[in-house]
Amino acid sequence: MMKYLQAIRQSYLFFLCAVVFFSCKSGKKPDVSQIKVDIKIERFDKDLYAGKGKDLAYTDSLLYRKYGAFYEDFIFKMVGNDSFTRLEVLKGLYDDRAYTDLNHEVDSVFPNLTKVEAELSETFKYVKYYYPKAQIPRFIGFLSGFSYQTPIGDDYVGIGLDMFLGQDSKFYGALVHSIPLYLSRRFTPEYIVPRASEYYVRENLFKERDEDRSLLSKMIYNGKILYFMDQILPENTPDSVKIGYTNQQLEWCKSFEGDIWGYYLENNLLFETDYPKIQVYLSEGPFTPGLGENRLSAPKLGVWTGWQIVRKYMEENPKVTLQQLMEERDAQKILTQSKYKPKLK
Repeated sequence: MMKYLQAIRQSYLFFLCAVVFFSCKSGKKPDVSQIKVDIKIERFDKDLYAGKGKDLAYTDSLLYRKYGAFYEDFIFKMVGNDSFTRLEVLKGLYDDRAYTDLNHEVDSVFPNLTKVEAELSETFKYVKYYYPKAQIPRFIGFLSGFSYQTPIGDDYVGIGLDMFLGQDSKFYGALVHSIPLYLSRRFTPEYIVPRASEYYVRENLFKERDEDRSLLSKMIYNGKILYFMDQILPENTPDSVKIGYTNQQLEWCKSFEGDIWGYYLENNLLFETDYPKIQVYLSEGPFTPGLGENRLSAPKLGVWTGWQIVRKYMEENPKVTLQQLMEERDAQKILTQSKYKPKLK
């Protein structure tokens, strides 16, 4: 009888371990319901506009006391420079009809940011789960006249709401000479949480090292960042939004993954350190020159490939934790142990 019970217990334990193992392998996210994070986005844009028609010195003092370093950066870096005083910059804004029009547009699109706050709170619960000592910054909504989207400063992450108004905003078409369409198509509300979170992660948790100069090392660095985003963003966040692709560009990458990899190898690009030569595979653009027909290729292919390598590495090495991945500095090790060999189409 005792042997029978022991066998039952062992079978149960095996079943339990199997459930845990396959749950982890399936990418199930950890339970973060007990982690307390409640992000509120401060509306600098509303506070600033509320000062229109009032005493400039009083408004300046009020904004400086409340927003500190962000207010200084806004005045002297985002909408003005240090050749003007704070009061002069404020007056210039309030006298500018375009500022008033833009403020009304932002108000109409974002009467509140409740949904964004909920998604940011959930995202940063995962950040705190993996890195309990991570400091959650202030999130500040503002508008800068299409100059800054998600600036990172002294303990804050700015959210340039005028750069998330929606692809059909009347403003973006008029700005096509300064902001190309391949960028402005991403100026939609669904990009707020991915972009604000990504820039926080890059600047506050995992800064790129100066010594990582080869294309491979930069591919793996960017791949790790995107893999980290996989773990912390809401589960319904599309891969296309994480990397900033159209659906067509994402499908193009999947279809020609083997050809892309073969192109790097044939042209000896993986260990190339000449930045002007490799930046075309890392930077934003409408497409990647030299690859694909009729300019149908996706941009920043090195970033996308790095992402796939890191995903494959974590699939092949299930005992590696997320923290161990982010600490690993040997790009060649990650590539080798990923066994990444996509098939040619």
